[in-house]
Amino acid sequence: MHNGRTLLIAVEMLAGSIWVGSLVCLALVANVARRALDPTARVALFRGIGRLYGRIGTGSLVVAIGAGIAIAGRPSHWSTSVTVAVVLSVLLVVLTAVGMVQARRMTIQRQRVLDVSNDEATTISIRRGAAVAGALRGSIALMTLVIIVAVAHAVNA
Repeated sequence: MHNGRTLLIAVEMLAGSIWVGSLVCLALVANVARRALDPTARVALFRGIGRLYGRIGTGSLVVAIGAGIAIAGRPSHWSTSVTVAVVLSVLLVVLTAVGMVQARRMTIQRQRVLDVSNDEATTISIRRGAAVAGALRGSIALMTLVIIVAVAHAVNA
């Protein structure tokens, strides 16, 4: 049993690291891509990244949550910090799904602007969508940090 728990903790740490690392990497790549790539190349890059991120990033999040719940044991034994972390983790999955749908919508709109230049309505929609994307990314990052602090508090208790 002890070795199984050690393995589960290792899986949790690895999956959580991949999730956090992918968030940081995505922010860095987006920043550099904005400055270094033309619009057509950016759309192609983020279409490819989005497909990979959907599997790798989201998969690591789900594994991290599952491993964390398994480590925490029965809900009747959870501390308040663990309960908060679990509830926020469910919300994080929802936010991530919303972010992925929104990112796909933005890719389609950006491709439309490339195909039909000077489409004012789409350009305005992209500006609004970019603001929503920024708010979603910020919310996902903040919620991730709050979950990490809640779990650290639970482990330290």
